[in-house]
Amino acid sequence: MTNKTSDSKDKQAEGSPSELIDARIEALDDWRGETLARIRTLIKKADPEVIEEWKWRGVPVWSHAGIICTGETYKTAVKMTFAKGASLEDPSRLFNASLEGNTRRAIDLHEGDEIDERALMALIRAAVALNIQKKPSAARRSP
Repeated sequence: MTNKTSDSKDKQAEGSPSELIDARIEALDDWRGETLARIRTLIKKADPEVIEEWKWRGVPVWSHAGIICTGETYKTAVKMTFAKGASLEDPSRLFNASLEGNTRRAIDLHEGDEIDERALMALIRAAVALNIQKKPSAARRSP
């Protein structure tokens, strides 16, 4: 007897992270898929060296010397959670969620929201710079 639940989970987990993100965007087939695709494009434009990952049973993650942000999808929002958002300057006030925490900050995008592309790409670049700055150098790691 086959367990359909685990079979579907196994199939969902097959493929590279980029392929899994492609599949998620296609499966959403509404404004959330369009929004996730748009922020993905902006992340890649802001940081051509970004690494796409698939973590926590289905969350798109973008990294460069550490996690930059995630792209979670909910019924009424696409949430970009910046791993070290509390340490980032946000002069355009993009962060509008998870403001009470000591580390993360998030941007909730809802249907019809306009994305300030220039400000978002600046925030992504700042997150990458912070990750690179905080990454221990080889000299400091060796005894």
